[in-house]
Amino acid sequence: MLRPWPLQIHLDKKSDKAIYLQIADAVIDAIKTGKLVNGNALPGSRQLAELLKVNRNTVVEALDVLTAEGWLVTIDRKGTFVTESLPKISHSSENEKEQKVEVEDPISFLVFDDGLPDSRLAPMNDLARAYRELFSRKSRWQIMGYSSELGNLEFRKSIAQMLNFKRGMSIFHDQICITRGSQMAMYLASHCILKSGDFVLVENPGYKPAWEAFENAGATLLPVNIESDGLDIDQVEKYLQHKNIKAIYVTPHHQFPTTVTLSLKKRLKLIELSNQYHFTIIEDDYDNEFHFGLRPILPISSYSGLKNYIYIGTFSKIVAPALRIGYLVSSHENVLNIGNHRKIIDVQGDNIMEEAILSLINEGKIKRHLKKANLVYKSKRDFFESLLNRYLQNKITFTKPEGGLAFWIVPKEDCNVLEIFEKLKSQGIQIMSPNRFSFDETIKGFRLGYASLSEKQMEEGIIVLSKLL
Repeated sequence: MLRPWPLQIHLDKKSDKAIYLQIADAVIDAIKTGKLVNGNALPGSRQLAELLKVNRNTVVEALDVLTAEGWLVTIDRKGTFVTESLPKISHSSENEKEQKVEVEDPISFLVFDDGLPDSRLAPMNDLARAYRELFSRKSRWQIMGYSSELGNLEFRKSIAQMLNFKRGMSIFHDQICITRGSQMAMYLASHCILKSGDFVLVENPGYKPAWEAFENAGATLLPVNIESDGLDIDQVEKYLQHKNIKAIYVTPHHQFPTTVTLSLKKRLKLIELSNQYHFTIIEDDYDNEFHFGLRPILPISSYSGLKNYIYIGTFSKIVAPALRIGYLVSSHENVLNIGNHRKIIDVQGDNIMEEAILSLINEGKIKRHLKKANLVYKSKRDFFESLLNRYLQNKITFTKPEGGLAFWIVPKEDCNVLEIFEKLKSQGIQIMSPNRFSFDETIKGFRLGYASLSEKQMEEGIIVLSKLL
């Protein structure tokens, strides 16, 4: 197939930006400026690698990113093309462009989720290969029987090593229970440490599925407000003086939904209060892997002075939401109790999937995937910030998050956020209803996940939101 593509891509090998991202950005710029148009064929990966004098795998990574973001489409046995669904781009001046931007009828249903990863970036080919290889081994019969209710032993050892090296913890494999996602971890934890009549402090706004797990165990919830540096510790102390608090549920790394990080001063005070009043800190570290600064803040559970804690993490966001692999960490005694309870509802987890993910960890595939994904998400975050500044600068307040996959925006003017939610929905744009994270009175704010959207979809949604505010 003839592929006339006289583009010149200049790579800066001294730049901090990865080579494959430089290639991807150059192709995007070519599409935006009209050098490439809808339906144009790109050179094959080998040809492009020779042209740019880079490794073919680098070109494949760039093409994967462009395909995941919706700029390119691959057709079997034909090649890779600029997608036909891209809008026609006007090449007028910037001022004219800003005046002419209009939103057409929304394409089917556009979803600003609560901060889910882009499943198109998931290393599914590697996972499928690892899965197949497990069944080709001579010892495959060994993985078809029952295993520990706490999860695959080698998998738990690998997680313990990861938490000790990357998150400053000091734990052993017998302090870990593998679960089917973080929600099961929440359910098991609540039913093993709570009983009817216990009081649990929760963040407001906060994560309602966790609240439902605590209430299902018989607990009564007490809301704690979120400030600019996290949990209102003074409010926590007031509750402790009048109530027998059994546990507190927190998302300190990037608070859900506001993305605020709990300050060091408040972390240390919370640990002091936990030890003094003997309540358990249930820490949900749901997006620790997605951080764009020097390094993520260490979990509260990593502090050696903390006596009562349950730490919850997940692989569902690392690989794909449909992959239900979570884990919890606590004292050996708590984990044994949790394992006994787990056997009542689920004899064991998915041993084969645990083995497959362990294989990807040992091969370095998960590490490479996260490195690539974080570069993509950082680029998307920066683009999303530019949209907010361009279309909503005088209408909202927000803080650019250092990690996570969502923004928290608050309207400057008083408005009916539920009415805006319904109007967006009527125009084919779905966001989280503020009621889904409000304890009692509706919180005036919106959580907008950006990671699974293309740049075109982000802009389309923000323009509509701008008109409604």
